[in-house]
Amino acid sequence: MGRLFGTDGARGVANKELTAELAMNIGRAAAMVLINEEVEHPTILIGKDTRLSGDMLEGALVAGLCSVGANVQLLGVVPTPAVAYLIGKYNADAGIMISASHNPFEFNGIKIFSSDGCKLPDDLENRIEEIVLDNAVPYAVANDENIGKVNRTENAVDDYIEHVAESVNCDFDGMEIAIDCSNGASYRTAEKLFTKLGAKVHVLFDDPDGININKKCGSTHMGKLQKYVFEHKLCCGLAFDGDADRCLAVDENGNIVDGDYLIAICANDMKQRGVLKKNAVVGTVMTNMGFNKFCENNGMNFVSTKVGDRYVLEAMMREGYNIGGEQSGHIILLDHATTGDGQLSGAMILSIIKRSGKTLSELAKVMERLPQVLINVKVSKKGKLSFYTDKGIKAEIKRVSEILGDRGRILIRVSGTEPLVRVMLEGENLEEIQNLAEDAAQVVRERLA
Repeated sequence: MGRLFGTDGARGVANKELTAELAMNIGRAAAMVLINEEVEHPTILIGKDTRLSGDMLEGALVAGLCSVGANVQLLGVVPTPAVAYLIGKYNADAGIMISASHNPFEFNGIKIFSSDGCKLPDDLENRIEEIVLDNAVPYAVANDENIGKVNRTENAVDDYIEHVAESVNCDFDGMEIAIDCSNGASYRTAEKLFTKLGAKVHVLFDDPDGININKKCGSTHMGKLQKYVFEHKLCCGLAFDGDADRCLAVDENGNIVDGDYLIAICANDMKQRGVLKKNAVVGTVMTNMGFNKFCENNGMNFVSTKVGDRYVLEAMMREGYNIGGEQSGHIILLDHATTGDGQLSGAMILSIIKRSGKTLSELAKVMERLPQVLINVKVSKKGKLSFYTDKGIKAEIKRVSEILGDRGRILIRVSGTEPLVRVMLEGENLEEIQNLAEDAAQVVRERLA
């Protein structure tokens, strides 16, 4: 991780850590990095989710971009994957999404996409950081007729919905589902998309007010969706996060089907249809060990990366794979999208249910999940930095690893998007790993809080 950009863009509490001034300077630096002899006036798309601070940061970014000579197209409230897709459709040079994904409303973030619709590579993010934080070069100033222009795009939502619908190419007639929009960006797209595809849709949490995004709803709080799907005897439920780049599902019995299961279901279907490239699936170090077993049992190769969908995508593009993702619900279907797309992956799952004639719970049996415990420990900024050199935590990891042997594993890592250290254990015995996880979490708490 860099000093400004984490695994998913620059992020912080809006107007406190992520200020309007910082956003403006990120815009200025981003335009400077993107402008070259071939692109004197780059066109940059800007989308946002429903957070209260979105308008403020959008205005600051616009000011910074235009002051350096970049032109801006405002997309309004759209999902993150819409920004990534529309860069190519609108022949833009880059895109920016203003969102803090699954975080509470007081946080916000800036995600930058390059001309190919992929998150900005580390080297370009580092150059932006050097300009913003180190004053590596003075900010450029556009004069007179070189100041950038701003346009608003009215068709962004419809263009994105059309793209997803064409990618799925399946009629959901007869399917009755619930969708949880998390009071986020998908409130503008999800009901329209799934209705267009033929499903009967029950919509939850689609009334954003600027401060209720992700509040006891969405992919991080699925209890209400679980209850709703079960009580209304629906086919399944889909839950998105604030910017709709991730999706988790609920089966017909009200049970959560996480990202590992969804990827397994999609990969198995792709293999059966002969479209799984190189017979491989990409995941991360957080992917459940049961997924490895699924791959072994089905003759697939499992490729592991660092946590973060950007690293999953990098491996996919480098080696030519076409499916990968994370347990949290980021699923990248590279034949159709260059980033995690919750609505696309949710629609793909529905298409598999429809074509197979199986329920989601039946499809999920393709994989058996190993018991896993995840504890998030809130730490200080200083503690987050100290994590990498803390001898006490290293000793605890060694102790737990020796106890588990080849029956499980421990992984302790810093969150790339929140002030947290995540303690994850997997093993054959749930009670054992729960106790070990609590012991390890307490060590982290004492050392880094």
